[in-house]
Amino acid sequence: MPLNSEVVLVKQGIFISLEGGEGAGKSTVLQRLIAHFTERGIAILSTREPGGIPIAERIREVVHDVAHTSMEARTEALLYAAARRQHLVEKVVPALEAGKVVLCDRFVDSSLAYQGYARGLGIDEIYAINRFAIGPFLPDVTLYFDVTPETGMRRIAANAEREVNRLDLEGLEFHKRVREGYHELLRRFPERIIRIDAEAGPEAVFHNALAALAAKLGERLPI
Repeated sequence: MPLNSEVVLVKQGIFISLEGGEGAGKSTVLQRLIAHFTERGIAILSTREPGGIPIAERIREVVHDVAHTSMEARTEALLYAAARRQHLVEKVVPALEAGKVVLCDRFVDSSLAYQGYARGLGIDEIYAINRFAIGPFLPDVTLYFDVTPETGMRRIAANAEREVNRLDLEGLEFHKRVREGYHELLRRFPERIIRIDAEAGPEAVFHNALAALAAKLGERLPI
């Protein structure tokens, strides 16, 4: 039962994205955040990328299919951008306009780190494609869950229930480049992206994420 009997809406909504390499644990934190905000009566929308709506979920199936190892890097980048556009206009923007808090498992930074940096297509080039797709809509705050690729791969191997996708088949060096890409984004967008040490235990990671949101959004969101 919500601690507050009234649903809490925020002016113009708040857009929060969660980012990280494979096995960083961001999806686990997302579920904790959903429960935390729901208990406080805060109107939220939880979603994911690629996906969140039928069209984007179909694109997700294509991009993540382990049979599609021949997919070229630019094709991959364009498919992600297309899914992002439809997801944004159909689901995210209406929720923000309704005054909801949107919690999104991955957004534009995933494309910048994975395709822009790790695939070698260029962060600026992928950013240009995605700015065409998303226009002015960027998250108010992005939580980046930082974990070594070695730890992330061990977690994936130990989680039998986790979806295995095409990116999981990439070698360790690829995932190291993904992490380097995220660290470059931390340098480029320090006003938006907050690093969370995801090597810690799940309870500590959750509380650190909550503290980061409180510090960034405390005046706008009753955390």
